[in-house]
Amino acid sequence: MGRLEGKSVLITGAGSGIGRAASLLFTKEGAKLIAVDKTEGVKETAKLVSDAGGTVEAVMADAGNEADVKAFIAKAVSKYGKLDAIWANAGVSGGLVPLSEQTPEHWQEVLRVNLIGPFLAVKHSIPHMTKAGRGSIICTASVAGLKAGASGHPYGASKAGVISLVQTTAYSLSGTGVRINAICPGLIETGMTKPVFDRAKERGTQDKIGQLNPLKRPGQPHELAAMGLFLASDEASYVNGQAIPVDGGLTASMPYTGKPI
Repeated sequence: MGRLEGKSVLITGAGSGIGRAASLLFTKEGAKLIAVDKTEGVKETAKLVSDAGGTVEAVMADAGNEADVKAFIAKAVSKYGKLDAIWANAGVSGGLVPLSEQTPEHWQEVLRVNLIGPFLAVKHSIPHMTKAGRGSIICTASVAGLKAGASGHPYGASKAGVISLVQTTAYSLSGTGVRINAICPGLIETGMTKPVFDRAKERGTQDKIGQLNPLKRPGQPHELAAMGLFLASDEASYVNGQAIPVDGGLTASMPYTGKPI
């Protein structure tokens, strides 16, 4: 029996990277999935899931638009009869624009997708979950929301906001049986981080990627998916209100350039 057998799950940002890896893993473990992304990639994800024998429906939608969020959550409930878990994973990087050149419009778009998107997922999933007396909400934050130096300003601020959203919502949901947690990826090889890896390959320094963490390598999407699977499952029944780094140990230490003691 799979770890998510019979559970109705929704994942945003499912068109690639972490969201695609999670879609494949969750359905392998028995979940019935609504896969959401604003790109055509979500259709490819759904095909991969279906070809592997999983249950899935692809939805092209904007995870930062309230009407879209309300509609795809309603679809999950109408199709599968309930909503057991939702992973608000969709996000944008915002690039590395110098602070003096950033605009309010730039910030607004990053915050719309990265922070308002998870808020909307929380807002519209809560009524279904509290009615059932159970449920798991997962939000993708980032190590950039924990410490500086890992991203541009709006991205880091948006992910810090996600962590606060998760912590405050955990207490708002007191006594309901609904859990909410954040996953904080380190440097993961996905479409979002592709420019980093491409630049390193051009310079011939790809072997240096991830060298700041004790595992001395970047992470892979399936490693984040595994943490999401745990949080969505009943195995994490007492894990709530947490921001969990999955970063190879990057955030375990203060910056240190010398040799390990």
